[in-house]
Amino acid sequence: MFGWLKRLFGIAEAEANSVLDKLENPIKQTEQGIRDLKTDLSKSMQGLAEVKALSIREKKEFESNNRNAKEFESKAVLLLQRAQSGHISADEADRLASQALERKQQYEQRAGANQKNIDNYSGMLSKMESNVQSLKSQISNWENELKTLKARATVSDASAKLNKQLSSVDSSTTIARLEKMKQKVEEKEALAESYGEIADLSNKTVDTEIDQALGLSGGASAASLGTSDELKKLKASLNQNTENNTNTGSTSSSSGGSSELDRLKEQLKNKQ
Repeated sequence: MFGWLKRLFGIAEAEANSVLDKLENPIKQTEQGIRDLKTDLSKSMQGLAEVKALSIREKKEFESNNRNAKEFESKAVLLLQRAQSGHISADEADRLASQALERKQQYEQRAGANQKNIDNYSGMLSKMESNVQSLKSQISNWENELKTLKARATVSDASAKLNKQLSSVDSSTTIARLEKMKQKVEEKEALAESYGEIADLSNKTVDTEIDQALGLSGGASAASLGTSDELKKLKASLNQNTENNTNTGSTSSSSGGSSELDRLKEQLKNKQ
């Protein structure tokens, strides 16, 4: 049964390790992917800033060219007005006014080119800003996904370690270890008991051993033992005499004296 469980735990461990390996690779790949996205985001932000700078410059040039075009148009009008007032000749006014109008057209052409660039930059900025927002959203989503993957990897790692520990359990080794501990406890108990017996032997004297052999305890002695036995015998004898007197009734004094003497002699003989 234990072998079957061990094989089962081995399969579980292998599956856990496989899951862990599969998780570790996506984690590394996800981390690398996030780094790549952040690199792309950094480049996109830099490009966006550059395009915005170009767009701002084009707008300024557009405004400047428009101002210059209007200014030269105004100058052409003033030249014609001065010719009408007689301040300059008509031919001179026409020549200078024509040149002013040519400069006006040049600035208008430049302003037109500026406007085209501004429109192009506007479209580029719109796309780039959309890409930047998309990258930011993707980075945020993948960072959350990475947290989930790491949490799953932590759980799988803990599960793999637990399965590894469970799969390494050997019942025979465990039982042998328990038996060894039990044996050590029994050895300690026997050692303690032997120390107690040694202590008792070291405290014994010859008198104590003699008293123990005679069945004496405490302060009892051989003399007191003998006296006690003698008292018991005397009481038994008296009780016997009382019973005999009750059964046979009264007898003559000489006969009674003789019987009592015989009993005393018999008692003394028993004592010897």
